[in-house]
Amino acid sequence: MPKPTPIRVSPRRESSVPVEDLDVSAYTIPTDAPESDGTLEWRHTTLVVVEVSAGGVRGLGYTYDDTATAKLIKDLLAEVVKGQDAMSVSACWVAMVHATRNLGRPGISSMAIAGVDAALWDLKARLLNLPLVTLLGKVRECVPAYGSGGFTSYTPAELQNQLSTWVKEGIRRVKMKIGRVPEDDLDRVRLARETIGDDVALFVDANGAYTRKQALEFAESFREFGVSWFEEPVRSDDLEGLRLIRDRGPAGMDIAAGEYGYDLLYFRRMLEAGAVDVLQADASRCAGISEFLRVGSLCEAHCLPLSAHTAPSLHAHPCCAIPEVSHVKYFHDHQRIEHMLFDGALKPIDGALHPDMSRPGLGLEFKRRDAERYAV
Repeated sequence: MPKPTPIRVSPRRESSVPVEDLDVSAYTIPTDAPESDGTLEWRHTTLVVVEVSAGGVRGLGYTYDDTATAKLIKDLLAEVVKGQDAMSVSACWVAMVHATRNLGRPGISSMAIAGVDAALWDLKARLLNLPLVTLLGKVRECVPAYGSGGFTSYTPAELQNQLSTWVKEGIRRVKMKIGRVPEDDLDRVRLARETIGDDVALFVDANGAYTRKQALEFAESFREFGVSWFEEPVRSDDLEGLRLIRDRGPAGMDIAAGEYGYDLLYFRRMLEAGAVDVLQADASRCAGISEFLRVGSLCEAHCLPLSAHTAPSLHAHPCCAIPEVSHVKYFHDHQRIEHMLFDGALKPIDGALHPDMSRPGLGLEFKRRDAERYAV
């Protein structure tokens, strides 16, 4: 027998690239009109931008939260990350989680970690000159998007205009807010269906405004208008209530929740309770892309789909690397801000977001001059 050809192994090269610097800034952008949902009203959104440098390359990440998040990043996480290997994002993530132990994981700790984690993933992909989805491992070319807004503060004409605009742009799923004035909800949902026609999926989001019995009654009524997605019919922490609506609600109507999850245990408890048909997670909240990917694996293990919540240009790449993803929320506020302040922000093409394969990392560049007027 001929002897096998020996495998030649190239000498190993040092691959560590230490993080040299981390900058954080915050910007408060007024909404284009007063906005509200079933349980909250707001007139502005705060964007926290994180920039991490290593090896002559700068990575960009961001989250949507209060300025307290920016302060936590500046005062604590910046020193944790500096000197870490930029090629070992997981090690950086673990170090940040450990550093925030006494602060608690829910809330601004996880959102601060999220902004830095996104910047680190972007940095690593840029160091390798790869689109982030290629680094993560692409399983699909694009992720379907659903238009989300339909605020309870909108007049009927404003609601119609927003929904019809999305449909004209090729988006085949739209979501509206309900729950602030329950007695008006059926008329608003009827108007939405008349506006979008019968071929577009209609989603509703109560943001936890209903009681259990209210939610059951509305679910039956919404069936008449072809509502196929009922988000947070009751509070997201009411797992028994969500399970009740899921078990007794109409066939063909998915119950969804999870956007307020900050760690893997939260999502595991929700899935183990059988509380949802579709799990939601937000990489700008749940400690970043690193944890978002783990949530995707959790959904795969439970044979349930994952829907990405908000920050569409941040989610497109990881969503295209997770098998169980169903769609991403193309949220009015966030897509507006991303197009205002990031070069390379994504727009739906035929109703889906396509990562830009011609750009490394997330494919975004911060428009610093445009953002200066909103700096806080």
